[in-house]
Amino acid sequence: MILTDTHTHLYAEQFDEDREEVILKALELGIKRFFIPAIDSSYYDRMFALEKAFPENVFLMAGLHPTHVKADFKEELAIVKKQLETKQFYAIGEIGMDLYWDKSFIKEQQEAFRMQILWAKERKLPIVIHCRDAFDEIFEIMDAVCDDDLNGIFHCFTGNKEQAEKIISYGFKLGIGGVITFKNGGLDKFMSAIPLEHIVLETDSPYLAPAPYRGKRNESSYLINVLGKLVDIYGIDPEEIAKITTSNSKQVFGI
Repeated sequence: MILTDTHTHLYAEQFDEDREEVILKALELGIKRFFIPAIDSSYYDRMFALEKAFPENVFLMAGLHPTHVKADFKEELAIVKKQLETKQFYAIGEIGMDLYWDKSFIKEQQEAFRMQILWAKERKLPIVIHCRDAFDEIFEIMDAVCDDDLNGIFHCFTGNKEQAEKIISYGFKLGIGGVITFKNGGLDKFMSAIPLEHIVLETDSPYLAPAPYRGKRNESSYLINVLGKLVDIYGIDPEEIAKITTSNSKQVFGI
């Protein structure tokens, strides 16, 4: 069984004391592929070190996270563009909009999102979208730019069935993580109506740990708990879910 964690921040400071142990634990459980989203320019050195330590398992993205879009966002975007021109990345992400914490840079978030989508199209790379309290705003942009040259993942999907179907209509996958295990998360009420062909698995570690670890540091090994919940929802063997969702991840990332 090979599982793919399509979204994990293994370079984060929360893993500085036991990063190798955390990764080896996940590998032993069959989680063999880790896709690593960027946040801002301050983390690239950490990401490159992680890739060097686990070159067969770690696959990097480049991008500017919407919560890090500030007044200097054009300088940050210039660094993203330079990275894309000098090194191989497997996606542009995570990008998108986040209106939960701060709405003061909404126009800058929109511009940064559009620009990074353009770069993805130019380079034929998928995008990995961060969306928090911003479905309408993101859908407005996606309706304008989405075509056959754009694909990717709606990371950490937390919406409703109608929003899931709209995302699927773009040709995007739904990133399903720890929220699926939350008692009041809501996803379990309609997820069985979403074919597995539209789903990829993720942890977003060190954030959003699944039950029974909710509130604690998340790890890639906890992808097993997400898998277990999907087994309950779909009534399918874990090996089959692992096979389908890893195949889906290969469709998105090309590897």
